[in-house]
Amino acid sequence: MLEYNVTARRIDEHGAQAHAKDAKIVLDTDLAGREDAFNPAELLLASLSACMLKGAERVAPMLGFELRGMEIALHGVRQDSPPKMVRIEYDIVVDTDESDQRLDLLHRNIRKYGTISNTLSDVIELTGTIRRKG
Repeated sequence: MLEYNVTARRIDEHGAQAHAKDAKIVLDTDLAGREDAFNPAELLLASLSACMLKGAERVAPMLGFELRGMEIALHGVRQDSPPKMVRIEYDIVVDTDESDQRLDLLHRNIRKYGTISNTLSDVIELTGTIRRKG
């Protein structure tokens, strides 16, 4: 089993900072919000996008998939009471000349072997598409 460690600390009433390995992320914990930091919901979406991007990097060589580039747009819907994310939609755009069938294969592999996508899909509606850039 793999294990992960992150620490976080409050800086002031406007923000905090999370640390993992030699990396750090500024966190938006200000009740009024901050434009220069990710809030918790945005961090969740960023985590999902990182999982999908890393998954593509992992499976592309195994599939012999030509992957020149990839972008993901995510949209999360949060309910107020009780506060929780209820739906995440994504759109994956791949820069490739691969066929539609191969794009679908990449998509299935990204979804099947993603730690974060598997965790989220068990508890939230997670839907999305994959398409060729252009």
